[in-house]
Amino acid sequence: MTTKPTTRPARPFFSSGPCAKRPGWSAEKLAAPTLGRSHRAKIGKSRLKEAIDRTRALLEIPADYRLGIVPASDTGAVEMAMWSLLGPRPVDLVAFESFGEGWVSDVQKQLKLKGRVIGADYGSLPDLSSVDPANDLVFTWNGTTSGVRVPNADFISPRREGVVICDATSAAFAQALDWEKLDATTFSWQKALGGEAAHGMLVLSPRAVERLESYSPPWPMPKIFRMTKGGKLQEDIFEGATINTPSMLCVEDWIDALTWSESVGGLNGLLARADGNLAVIEKWASSSPWASFLCADKASRSNTSVCLKIVDRRVCELSEDGRRAFVKKMETVLEAEKAAYDIGGYRDAPPGLRIWCGATVERADVEALTPWLDWAFSEAVKSAL
Repeated sequence: MTTKPTTRPARPFFSSGPCAKRPGWSAEKLAAPTLGRSHRAKIGKSRLKEAIDRTRALLEIPADYRLGIVPASDTGAVEMAMWSLLGPRPVDLVAFESFGEGWVSDVQKQLKLKGRVIGADYGSLPDLSSVDPANDLVFTWNGTTSGVRVPNADFISPRREGVVICDATSAAFAQALDWEKLDATTFSWQKALGGEAAHGMLVLSPRAVERLESYSPPWPMPKIFRMTKGGKLQEDIFEGATINTPSMLCVEDWIDALTWSESVGGLNGLLARADGNLAVIEKWASSSPWASFLCADKASRSNTSVCLKIVDRRVCELSEDGRRAFVKKMETVLEAEKAAYDIGGYRDAPPGLRIWCGATVERADVEALTPWLDWAFSEAVKSAL
């Protein structure tokens, strides 16, 4: 019998997207003169440009890289990069969770490119040494649904011939990205800094710009993907203009998140907060009789989308549907107690828990959560076994 805890997380928001807002967030703080104004007006463009410039500074993006705000969240940014850049070279597709597998499907079934898949099961990284520097490359830096990340970009050759497209949506602002190895990098506002949904960001290296200006894909290009005109990059996209209408309220919310990030020590502060949150889970899991990390290799373990599997023999002997029902019971009792929201594993992942530990989550809340996990497990055991 596990005693019911008495201390709840002050903010029980552990969803992996949309993620927790920054500590102290309030909608009342977003009132701004841009609301109700055109994004093409001088004031709108200036705020969009500020969002770009401050994001660049926070992430320490090289000065000769372009950074723009694009439609449809990280998904739109990745698709924009793939549809615009892929085709002239063979492509390697690294996939070790559902989103990476989604990019494989889109490249092979929509763009009709064969692609060489370098894959691994949930919880593991594939053999990254097999990446061919002569090929283009598409990969996720952090597997949001598997809790696995690449520990660094050493597997990418500095003398590569192809371009590298990196989905960094749950890595940016929590893990150090090696910009010199990345040519088209994408992320969204609703992940690591808890911004609002539907807006993505795309970072282009000079090599990516060269590809865009020298190559015209053979397929029809949707309007929201078009980054060139007359064979030249549309530079205004990366100066505050947008292809379609952005939400200025979301822009103000993003600037608010950037301001908070600067106040906690910038990029190093954000990385330290995420690492500290992961350390809490690691310490708890090291002595847990029923939970373990889906990713066994500590070096490639995510510090944002922390994925756990249930190793208790009684649960492991259940069918997959039975294990999913067990996890659902844990979710239900935690939500009813307002101890944790939305921590079930991703639907395509093995049955288990997924706890967002990014920088906008307070370490004290993660510490308060772990006793509740033990209690929820015991409650699920009583009802299911």
